[in-house]
Amino acid sequence: MIDSREMNEQELRDWLRLSRLEISPRVAGSLLERFGSPGAIFDASEANLTSVENLTPKALNKVLGPAPAAIERDLLSIEKAGINIIPLGHPDYPQPLAAIYDPPVVLYVSGSLLESDRFSVAIVGSRRASQYGLSIASRISEGLARRGLTMVSGGARGIDTAAHQGALQAGGRTIAFLGCGIDVIYPAENKNLFAAMRESGAVVSEFPLGASPEPWRFPPRNRLISGMSQGVLVCQSPEASGALITAGYAAEQGKDVYAIPGNIDDDRNRGCHKLIQDGALLVQDADDILLDLGIDTDGKEATKQMSLPIEALNEQERAIVSLLSLEPVTVDMIIEKSGIAAPMVSGTLTVLEMKNVVKRVPGNAYVRMI
Repeated sequence: MIDSREMNEQELRDWLRLSRLEISPRVAGSLLERFGSPGAIFDASEANLTSVENLTPKALNKVLGPAPAAIERDLLSIEKAGINIIPLGHPDYPQPLAAIYDPPVVLYVSGSLLESDRFSVAIVGSRRASQYGLSIASRISEGLARRGLTMVSGGARGIDTAAHQGALQAGGRTIAFLGCGIDVIYPAENKNLFAAMRESGAVVSEFPLGASPEPWRFPPRNRLISGMSQGVLVCQSPEASGALITAGYAAEQGKDVYAIPGNIDDDRNRGCHKLIQDGALLVQDADDILLDLGIDTDGKEATKQMSLPIEALNEQERAIVSLLSLEPVTVDMIIEKSGIAAPMVSGTLTVLEMKNVVKRVPGNAYVRMI
């Protein structure tokens, strides 16, 4: 892993090479854990490489192969387009994504990722949404963005586009995670939308430059949409859809799942109704999500400050707060002492910070505020 904000050209080449292998993020993470850096991975012997758990023969051959010629083109494109390369372990790597089971080893970012983007909600749904679905997605996104939340989606047609547009209309921030290379405009009609998002948020991809939007890329992309967010709102989705895959990832990551009800005779609503039957919170407006996150809905100002008595917290929140004091406690220590899974601890700490109950301090640690 790296420990500075600057990379020399060789380090950048090594990270781009690792990214271009397109091996499983989990396996790539294991390689980094074992050898410490991409350069050390490519310098390792075949015998040492085969000692890494789950490294398949196909992946091994990729690692042992020559550096792709495309890296030279990548370097030119990155400089020309102003694309940021954020490797796993870099100080700018988003903490919510670092906490998921299989974080990408490299993020390609056009625009900016801010610390405040930890306070975010995803809105996903059908690409062939009705006017009802588009209107609801835009309205709720706008309402949440006005309260300072970053809106996250996948940049696709339909609900994704409406969610991004709603946030921009509110003057808020929005982030799109793509199922293709960051330099590939897909869908083509969203070219201007992506340009606007780079000014008020970011367009992000884990795939190498030039990667085409092949169907297999979208399901793994969805884990990043949920991983970056405090909760996922599904707005109009059939029973088999990428939106439900995103909701599934959210549940696995310990995130809240919300769903919009709709006309029972419209198949595009069946996925949402199934989520509600399975326990997702039925949402009618932005306030429903704000209240679930513990954010006061009376004020009109965009604020995350809430002074709450400990008694107002749920059991898990109280368990975590009880471990904190005015002295910093690291996240790893909280996980160890609480016995709560890491993704749940990460999400709960962020919600507690939104409620002004805890404060994040340097060293990936927290202190108690009340």
